[in-house]
Amino acid sequence: MTPPAGDARLRPDGLRLDGRAFAVTGSSRGIGAAVADDLAARGADVVLNGRDDEALQNRVAELAARSDGRIVGVAGSAHEPAVARALLDAAADGGSAVAGLITCAGVAESPGSSILTVSHEEFAGLMDAHLGTVFATCRVFAPHFVAAGAGAIVTTSSFAWKGDYGGTGYPAGKGAVTSLTMAIAAELAEHGVRANVVCPGARTRLSSGDDYDEQIRELGRRGMLDELSVAGALDPAGPEYVAPLYTYLVSDLAEGITGGLFAGAGGFVGRFPTPEATILAYRDFHDNPPWTPEEIDAFIRA
Repeated sequence: MTPPAGDARLRPDGLRLDGRAFAVTGSSRGIGAAVADDLAARGADVVLNGRDDEALQNRVAELAARSDGRIVGVAGSAHEPAVARALLDAAADGGSAVAGLITCAGVAESPGSSILTVSHEEFAGLMDAHLGTVFATCRVFAPHFVAAGAGAIVTTSSFAWKGDYGGTGYPAGKGAVTSLTMAIAAELAEHGVRANVVCPGARTRLSSGDDYDEQIRELGRRGMLDELSVAGALDPAGPEYVAPLYTYLVSDLAEGITGGLFAGAGGFVGRFPTPEATILAYRDFHDNPPWTPEEIDAFIRA
């Protein structure tokens, strides 16, 4: 996102977030950076985070130069408890109300990685980068929000959680982020704290380049992705198109909305239905023996 020509500062119309502080993990680049831009443009204080200290400080300086709110950075991997605590401390230091946590940190899985090739170390690293980051930061921020009686958490999952984009640790991590966020939403609802998930589609360094494009085409050739999914993955919009969905979910406009799994990509905004079991067959176990495998096969294929 860039300021209008002739205007050195960001001044969007509509929603304002002055006097509120937000922490955004993985915000030195990509979707996290676009989310931080959108929050800052609305007057919020924003704590940026990333593992590359130089990239982070450059991003902080750039955003602070054209924002009205307080912009600071905390370097390091947010799956480390000390870094997660530093994010909360930095958000609270400016005197604004700590209103939200947005987790955008993540890493890509190597092209072609599968259950046939991934190592234990690679899988564990991917889980740390995705699930570990969300757990560590939510474990720090949730008690603060509960004590305040308000707060919003937005985590980043992926369309890949369904499994049809290949890989192992990446979809597993994103699926776990989805489940953890839903559990947080259910547990904290009585305290006035909301939690939602976004599955974004956007052009970033993780979703661009020859290796990425070839991987998507190969998934299409194998029948794992349909033609529409392949076309969308090869031509995504910039991250500024999905950033307002995150902003909406941490704002008061989303009051009462929690436990949702949303999708956003380019001009598309969607919502996944809440998973529910469909009853295929029923009989009272008090009066009947267990189902036989043949009976199970019959009603599953019906």
